[in-house]
Parts: sequence; C-alpha cells; structure tokens
Amino acid sequence: MRLFTGLDVPYEMRRNLELLLHHLRPKADISWSPLENLHITTKFIGEWPNERLPELKDALTRVLRPGELKIALKGLGWFPNPHVPRVFFAAIEAPAGLAKLAESTESECEGIGIPSEKRPFKPHLTLARIKGPAQLLDLKKAIADLPSVDFGAWQASHFHLYQSDLRAGGSVYTKLSSYSLLP
Repeated sequence: MRLFTGLDVPYEMRRNLELLLHHLRPKADISWSPLENLHITTKFIGEWPNERLPELKDALTRVLRPGELKIALKGLGWFPNPHVPRVFFAAIEAPAGLAKLAESTESECEGIGIPSEKRPFKPHLTLARIKGPAQLLDLKKAIADLPSVDFGAWQASHFHLYQSDLRAGGSVYTKLSSYSLLP
C-alpha cells in the first residue's frame, strides 16, 4: 500500500480554491489536482506492507503534538522554479509547529525503517503537475492579474494517515487513521 501523512483542507478553503481554479484551468493544459485530493503532506511514506500497518499506526501515536495550528493559504508558486516548473502550488503560512510535526513524523517513521526525506520540508498544496513542456504564459498572466492571493485560513486540529491508490483517472486518497494535534 502507498501511504503518506498530512493535514486535511476544510471545505471552505477548497471552495475558495475551486473559484480560483475555475478561472485558471482554461489557461493551461496541465494536470490539475482534483479538489477532493488537496492536502498538506507532512510525510510521504511510499510503499508499506499491509501486515506492518499496525506498527506504523503505533509509531504515529508517538509523534509530538504541537497543538492546534493556524494554517493560511497565501500565495501561489512553482517547484522547482517558475522557469522550468514541475508543480504549481498554493503556498502555506503556518507556525513553527507544522515543521515540528513533520520533523517528529519523519523521526518516528525512520525509527521503523521508513527512509527519511532528504529535501527540506516545504508545506504547500499541489494545484497542478506539469509533466512536460507546457505553454504557461496565459496562466502566468492570469495569476499576475489576480486581485488577491489570500485564500483564507483555518485551525488544524488533527493529522491523518492516508492511503493513495493510483488509478487511471488519477489518485484516490483514503483516510486510514487520524491523530489529534493536541498534547
């Protein structure tokens, strides 16, 4: 099974992004993320044996709890850069507790044999993937013309373990378990 941990994006924030994407999707032929898949990944686990799922769930109960986190969606960007982008994303503003949550999740997962991530933690919402050369000029102009790139904020109170099933129409995410952020 293919797994990751992360934070949900509440309906109100997805609705704000739906309005944005309704405006931007026609501007570029790229792989847009379904709204129901939007989440903030705190740890990509990858393939994990089903028979070891209880061990992973137990490790996640030991992740340090930073308390509720105020998460804001502010800004849009490109990974690795705007000149040769592979991902179009909504930027996340969050307290240091989010990075501590990711770091603790990384540590607990490493303790049961899951390789650690080498790249620094950069919280974001993937809005689209760019798989090859794409004409992005109209999209970039539409982004530059937006009156605001502030899409709202919410209080996150839980993180979750998700299963990702790769299907012909795209990935389908299933929440396997939830963990409170409260100490």
